[in-house]
Amino acid sequence: PMDFQYLFELLCSGVVKGSIYALIALGYTMVYGIIQLINFAHGEIYMIGAFVAFIVAGVATLSGFSGFSVLILAAVIAAIYSASYGFTLERIAYRPLRNAPRLSPLISAIGASIFLMNYVQIAQTPDFLPFPELVSDFDFMEPLSRYLSSVDLVILAVTTLTMIALTVLIKYTRIGKAMRATQQDMVMARLVGVNVDRVISATFIIGSVLAAIAGVLIASRTGQINAAIGFTAGLKAFTAAVLGGIGNIPGAVLGGLVLGIAETLGAGYISSAYEDVFAFGLLVLILTLRPAGLLGKAVKQKV
Repeated sequence: PMDFQYLFELLCSGVVKGSIYALIALGYTMVYGIIQLINFAHGEIYMIGAFVAFIVAGVATLSGFSGFSVLILAAVIAAIYSASYGFTLERIAYRPLRNAPRLSPLISAIGASIFLMNYVQIAQTPDFLPFPELVSDFDFMEPLSRYLSSVDLVILAVTTLTMIALTVLIKYTRIGKAMRATQQDMVMARLVGVNVDRVISATFIIGSVLAAIAGVLIASRTGQINAAIGFTAGLKAFTAAVLGGIGNIPGAVLGGLVLGIAETLGAGYISSAYEDVFAFGLLVLILTLRPAGLLGKAVKQKV
């Protein structure tokens, strides 16, 4: 007979893992929606955010801060630092190649990813570092503690609020309308007065902030970081974005959840050694049936 309690544990773990993928995938999907570029350095921005949070948390703890205030401080500083990296990356690696053949910015993105990974390895260390637990247990967690930790709840809440906030930003704000105009026709957007360069820079900054917040939360959950965590997380998040329909905000979240649940169920019932096989096998299956992704055609306006 099926153990429903075990199944529920796996589903909870899968939703949390999927939310992690979704947080990072939102950055991929926003950049692709605007300029049809896969920012392969996005995973390294996430990694840099985690390292900045690690340093800030250490300094804050030595200075006498503790608890949730350390998490907020680390997340804010990591977000600002990562946003500056995202802005600089767009100006140096992508903007000069905006009118170049499609392969050129792709190669530039891969080069930026490799550069940032090696830069952090040299500046910090290639070894794993223990990351402090920044989210303390909540008082009401006792009944749920078997299924979800406090940091799991924070990840779920942040992912949900982020998707809602981005949807509102895209549909109802001035910068959101400018993003949609740029996505539909960059030349025409310039003609009607949209500052396309500023819109693209804002998109990279928003995506980098999301990646940094994800880095802080995920590192706090896993308890360790190193310079290579961005590659794996970025690859899975890119898979989630494609799975849901790249360029689509709800699609990125749905793709992340589907991917996380599929990996967790496969690892729980078959073998954890084949976790990546389940993830990419599911990607191939869904793209065979729906080449545009799960929500690729369901939502008309994409970002």
